[in-house]
Amino acid sequence: MSLFRRKSLDSVTVHEAGRRLIPTLSWPHLIALGIGAIVGTGIYTLIGVGANLAGPAVLISFAIAGAVCACAALSYAELSTMMPAAGSAYTYSYSALGEVFAWVVGWSLILEYSLVVSTVAVGWSGYFVGFLEWVHTQLGWNVHLPAWLAAGPHVEGGMINLPAIIITWLVAGMLMAGTKESATLNAILVVFKLIALAIFVAVALPAFDSANLQPFMPYGFAKSIGPDGVEHGVMAAAAIIFFAFYGFDAISTAAEETKNPGRDLSIGIIGSMIGCTIVYVLVALAAVGAMSYAVFGHSAEPLALIMRQLGHPTAAMVIGVIAIIALPTVLLAFLYGQSRIFFVMSRDGLLPRSLSKVNARTGTPVATTLFTAVVVSALAGVARLDEIAALANAGTLAAFTAVGVCLVVLRLREPNRERTFRTPLAFVVGPLAALGCIYLFISLPHTTQLYFLLWNLAGLVLYFLYSRRHALIAK
Repeated sequence: MSLFRRKSLDSVTVHEAGRRLIPTLSWPHLIALGIGAIVGTGIYTLIGVGANLAGPAVLISFAIAGAVCACAALSYAELSTMMPAAGSAYTYSYSALGEVFAWVVGWSLILEYSLVVSTVAVGWSGYFVGFLEWVHTQLGWNVHLPAWLAAGPHVEGGMINLPAIIITWLVAGMLMAGTKESATLNAILVVFKLIALAIFVAVALPAFDSANLQPFMPYGFAKSIGPDGVEHGVMAAAAIIFFAFYGFDAISTAAEETKNPGRDLSIGIIGSMIGCTIVYVLVALAAVGAMSYAVFGHSAEPLALIMRQLGHPTAAMVIGVIAIIALPTVLLAFLYGQSRIFFVMSRDGLLPRSLSKVNARTGTPVATTLFTAVVVSALAGVARLDEIAALANAGTLAAFTAVGVCLVVLRLREPNRERTFRTPLAFVVGPLAALGCIYLFISLPHTTQLYFLLWNLAGLVLYFLYSRRHALIAK
């Protein structure tokens, strides 16, 4: 049995009864899903982490991460319309590169989506705890959580992050209730999220002071070890805040549940990417211009902190409240994506087939959603934000590299295949996406690279012991 056996492009969209997802989504749902995934913890929370690593040059870090993601988004747009099935980069790799590559990509995507949900849950908890403290200070209500329930054991006095666990299960419950219902609520919350960022820009931009941009690049461009033992530099920050840009790949996991995938997927992927890039540039510029990065670089709620420091406590409160309400849209998008990756790998036989049953009433894969919620809530309860964000990035970078390669391979192998959306300059865009992701991976912390390697070694053991001989393609 070859490690490189491939699924036929014609069989990708053919599924047996009871394991077929129901198409209920249109392009407004997809754009909202993409914006909901992209605009989230990355800009609300990780802008502080990035600024701490690169200083004001975090603006360059955002530009680099955004350029790499733009190439990946164009690659995704073509491949998703060619293969309108759930599974995203895993499905594309199965058809273009072969089973063992598809396994590694799928296993990496499970890592990505699970850790993203955990990261966002921790970020949401930071805003929620900050809001409770504000209520306690301003109104005298004794509603703040004890320290041991407000953070994981890495924080002094912390034991378990209860808010992060609770929000994960609330979102999982929404997803199990139905895809269209979840997507509609997501679209409403996305509007509130964009309003919060517009308030921040409107208040912070007039306080812009060029002195806050000096020195512009205090840690240099390439990754280097700082006096604090932490890896600093523009590329070190780009490798972390890359987390802030991806999310459009969650749209591609919705391909099978899209009513008109040939049109709507490319609109959703590219539209959400362009819109979010504009938002990010404005927010990042307003943040580093309004205040020294040294002030907000270590905060769990940097945007709200900047508002308070500028003397706008009401704006800070509004941003904090909307973040509490709207950040779960990121949880929804990535928990949705993870459950669909898990579902498709199960449907292909690479994971136990019992997990790929679709609930007859809701049309959702309840078993995979439940399992995902158990894993990510346990992780969110004890993990550090920066550590799990970096490891999530490693999984994404592996998937994006594969998508860039798949674009080129299928252009060469299937040049006459119908393509509803054709990526411009595909033989430039695809390699740029792959090489850019490889460079960002090299810029990740060494411990992150090691953990990622160990994760995939464990995955390959599972593949050779179970998945390879249970794969449907082998039967």
